[in-house]
Amino acid sequence: MRRPAKDTGTDRPVPRWAEIVAHLIPLVGLPQCIWRLPFAFGFTMGSVESDPTDVWWAVPYIFGLSVLSESFALLSFGLVRGWGEVVPHWIPVLGGRRIPPFAVIVPAALGGLFLTGMLVYWALATFQIGGVSHVAYTNGWWDALATTCIGLLTLWGPLLLALTYAYYRRRGPGS
Repeated sequence: MRRPAKDTGTDRPVPRWAEIVAHLIPLVGLPQCIWRLPFAFGFTMGSVESDPTDVWWAVPYIFGLSVLSESFALLSFGLVRGWGEVVPHWIPVLGGRRIPPFAVIVPAALGGLFLTGMLVYWALATFQIGGVSHVAYTNGWWDALATTCIGLLTLWGPLLLALTYAYYRRRGPGS
């Protein structure tokens, strides 16, 4: 039986770059989560086309969406931690069982591809390519802030794909 790698609890050592990427993923999603919060309270963030939100469910919906987004981003740590290889013991029935590598690789790769597709759509909208429209803002400062906050989120897909590849190299067939 292999000894767990230092600090991560994994069977094999996690590359330093993968550890850094796992920490970056929640950080690239955070500005988007913070950007959308004022919309819950009716502030349009300089957007010309959006109406102030005045429905009762806007606050729980937008807060829930932000919490859910960050929760999914935090799951990327499973690709560099022991709990992405063995089900934690505190989970009833499954605790202590090894997780088949492809049960992690397939959903992570699909999620990375989906998020990368969002990157392509965002780029088309931002640079107004192929008839995809871009949200108009009252001035360039709002546009720059929106582009920065939302643009950082687009890194999530490629980062997740890179992290999935590192997991595959560490746990896939022939490793």
